[in-house]
Amino acid sequence: MNNKKIRFPFNIILAPFIFIISFIKHFFIGIKFVFFDSWFNRINYKIKEKEFKERGLKGSPVLTKSTPKKESPAEILSISERQKIAYEKRELIAQMQREINTRKVSKEYYEYFGTDTSGRKVKGVMSATNKITLHNFLANEGIDVYSIKKAKKENFLKKIGLDSEKELSIKDIIFWLTQVSTYLKAGITLNDTIKLMTKQALKDPQKCKLYRAISYELTLGESFSVALENQGKVFPPLLINMIKSAEATGELIKTLDDMADYYTEIDKTRKEMLSAIIYPTILIVFAIAVLTFIMVYVIPEFIKIYDQAGIEVSGFTLGIINLSNYLTSHLNMITLSLLVIIIIILLLYKNNKTFRKAIQSFGMHLPFFGKIIIYHELTLFTKTFSSLLKNSVYITNSMEILTNITTNEVYKDIMLETIGNIASGEKISTSFYNKWCIPDVAYYMIVTGESTGELSLMMDKVATYYGDLHKSKVTNLKAFLEPIMIVILAIIVGVIILAVVIPMFSLYGEIK
Repeated sequence: MNNKKIRFPFNIILAPFIFIISFIKHFFIGIKFVFFDSWFNRINYKIKEKEFKERGLKGSPVLTKSTPKKESPAEILSISERQKIAYEKRELIAQMQREINTRKVSKEYYEYFGTDTSGRKVKGVMSATNKITLHNFLANEGIDVYSIKKAKKENFLKKIGLDSEKELSIKDIIFWLTQVSTYLKAGITLNDTIKLMTKQALKDPQKCKLYRAISYELTLGESFSVALENQGKVFPPLLINMIKSAEATGELIKTLDDMADYYTEIDKTRKEMLSAIIYPTILIVFAIAVLTFIMVYVIPEFIKIYDQAGIEVSGFTLGIINLSNYLTSHLNMITLSLLVIIIIILLLYKNNKTFRKAIQSFGMHLPFFGKIIIYHELTLFTKTFSSLLKNSVYITNSMEILTNITTNEVYKDIMLETIGNIASGEKISTSFYNKWCIPDVAYYMIVTGESTGELSLMMDKVATYYGDLHKSKVTNLKAFLEPIMIVILAIIVGVIILAVVIPMFSLYGEIK
């Protein structure tokens, strides 16, 4: 018989109670965590974060490297600044993560801050699709970015159409084309070429900003022509279309050289035209200033002498004296009226096509000056048209570009008529037939070029021919205008002085 005691299975009986107690305990722990601990920790985190910022991030273990001894303290960031940058970088990463799923088509201006490889501060403004692409581009440029914000001022100016994008001057375009062509000939890639030019232009903020924007577009995979086109009105449509055609034919370097030569010639023609207009304008203004000085300041002195001597004047002398008195007493009103008239004429010329066309037509009908204007417009038109045809730009696109290049409404109408004729299947020369502003030589050379299939060659010859004529006319104008204006001014001044001095002889006779 077994004397072993049989134990009562208390564990089995207590197990359900232990499970219930444990479940209730952890249930209340969960309730406490959800409704108390999480809120308490969040509030505590906000308080600590605020204190952390107020202390200037002191005690943060991030970026505690010692400052290099060789660098200037003014150029290298302090430890507290680096720690602050670390915090801003974390904020930037969080913002970029929120933008990962956004796909913006339109661009906005962003203001970025960062440090370069030597630890110096870098800041600037760039147009970009979003913060992510801009951050990646700047990081690729060796800039450690810690802040990217929307540039409110630039975006506002862009919205109202007053952004800082300005057309490049012809001089800058020529230099830019020569630079790009030279680097490409040396075997440097296009993207590296633009990056190299960006480094060279660090002292010029506008150019540096422009080159960075082009490099950004190329980094996104855009073509060179699209990268230039996306810069707004900075680059002329002619250059963009030429580069677009060159990308299709694979002759980018040749096109860049051709465009550099083209703009060099255009710049020469433009300067000759400005010289032809400015030179006589300066002489006329100078003549008016001299006559006004004589009438307002010199003649009144003679009038005082006549009044004191009791001399009575009549005839032409009296008319000159009356005119002088009127100018002297109403000089302010006359000056104000002339300014108002000039401003009205300028506003009408800028905003009213009919008025602008009438003024341009009047100028083109003037003797001698009219020929200079016509030869200038023909040289510009034929040289540009020849370049477009050589680079295989479509005729309709060529006419649209030519319409935008010229500011002369008479020739713009001819370009628009040409586009309509091409659309209806007619020849280009049809719109140039029997036009008073198109010389017969130019018309018949266009007809010859169409019939022989060498229109670009003929346009080049017409440009050379009328370019030489324009240069000759301007040279003759400079040679003959100065002596003619001096003679005219001398005659007018001499007549006025003589008319005023004649009464002095009668005074001399009385004294004798």
